[in-house]
Amino acid sequence: MKLYVGNLPFHYVENDVQELFGQYGSVVSVSLILDRDTGRTRGFGFVEMGTRGEGHKAMETLNGSTIEHRKLVVNEQQPKKKMGGRRR
Repeated sequence: MKLYVGNLPFHYVENDVQELFGQYGSVVSVSLILDRDTGRTRGFGFVEMGTRGEGHKAMETLNGSTIEHRKLVVNEQQPKKKMGGRRR
């Protein structure tokens, strides 16, 4: 199950997120979004949990929880929307 994770502390790295979500099951992957100019994290990313049950447990527990005065947002990742463009 893939999760969107928002409002992370800016100094968090993938290992921090892996440790946080690892409390709720197996973490398959962590991908934090980086700022192009600074190379620092932008405070959000994606976590893939091993099973839907583990993903739901992590989502229910961590969504709305506070880490370093920041209220986390954890939701199931939505499919990418296709970008509509003009055809010529």
